[in-house]
Amino acid sequence: MANQAGKRYVCTECGAEVIKVQSAKTAKGVESNSEPYFCAWNRNKRSITLDLSHPEAKDIAVKLVAISDVVVENFSPRVMPNWGLNYQRLAEINNDLIMVSMSGMGQTGSWKDYVAYAPTVQALGGLTYLTSYDAGSPAGLGNAYADIISGLYCAVAVLSALEYREGSGLGQHIDLSEYEAVCGMIAPALIAACAGQDVMPRGNRSPHIPAAPYGCFRCSGKDRWCVIAVYSETEWKALCVVTGHAEWLGDPRFSTLAGRKENEDDLQALIGQWTCEHEAERVMRVLQNAGVSAGVVQSADDLAHDPQLKARDFFVPLQHPLLGERLTDRTPIRMNGGFPVNWKAAPSLGCDNLYVYRELLGLSESAFEKYAEMGVFY
Repeated sequence: MANQAGKRYVCTECGAEVIKVQSAKTAKGVESNSEPYFCAWNRNKRSITLDLSHPEAKDIAVKLVAISDVVVENFSPRVMPNWGLNYQRLAEINNDLIMVSMSGMGQTGSWKDYVAYAPTVQALGGLTYLTSYDAGSPAGLGNAYADIISGLYCAVAVLSALEYREGSGLGQHIDLSEYEAVCGMIAPALIAACAGQDVMPRGNRSPHIPAAPYGCFRCSGKDRWCVIAVYSETEWKALCVVTGHAEWLGDPRFSTLAGRKENEDDLQALIGQWTCEHEAERVMRVLQNAGVSAGVVQSADDLAHDPQLKARDFFVPLQHPLLGERLTDRTPIRMNGGFPVNWKAAPSLGCDNLYVYRELLGLSESAFEKYAEMGVFY
């Protein structure tokens, strides 16, 4: 649930008061409020607990919808109607409501009731295949990238709907398929496939980028890597000199860009032999100083100590109610008004029950206590 900042002073960086509706039954694993994953994605939100298996909970949810601008739900299409909380009913209560139904497969079609997780839709949407090193080893992305992309689609869709409502006074029901959000990410490959071309995973290589070497190279140390891209003959000569391998300049396999791309396997192996003898930071400095594009593949620990991020105050210390002081990343969007001073850490489970139920919804003390005893706020 979200309310625009104009209605009430709020603590989020994006201008809305966000109320996360949770239940102790499901706030487990990565959805536990004390988990780092949860804390990273839920700063500046409020948390209430509401067990929608109780009829009284559905009535309370309706009251909350009545004072909200936006409702976002991430269930399969059967869930909200089963609770009697489908868009048609909620729009009768709040006629300019914007509701986002962000399901795995969308609200229609034979797959609509399938539940999905990010790795599922990444695989179905072709992303896992295309981000592999070759056709025989679909390695996958290693994180829930589809969730992040779908969340960004959701934010843009809500902004569009809010702008439309400003002029028309009408709300919207937004049907967002995470599966289709991923499919849209591989649009060039889809177009190529429709044109009858073979679409294969290429790892770090690309036939469309005029650079060779062009890849990610292992360096000394545990899981340390550096990316290198050589575009011009000047850069190629500089790389050969600073690596101490001027003999590569006389190798006919590498005398032209076309030759280097044709013999890319051999070239990658030779450069990898040099990089693995040096720290990634040194490889980057040596090549950059010679005018060659190179960059360390930074880990989370690298980012936590990155001097550029520190200089721009990218990390913000926030006081978590259970975990104490924790650092969080701030938004990369810098507003002219400066940094909001009223940010807060991710909420503990149900910590805003009193505020939402008593202050926003106007429940009496006796009604609040009664519902709490009944397990409605669980």
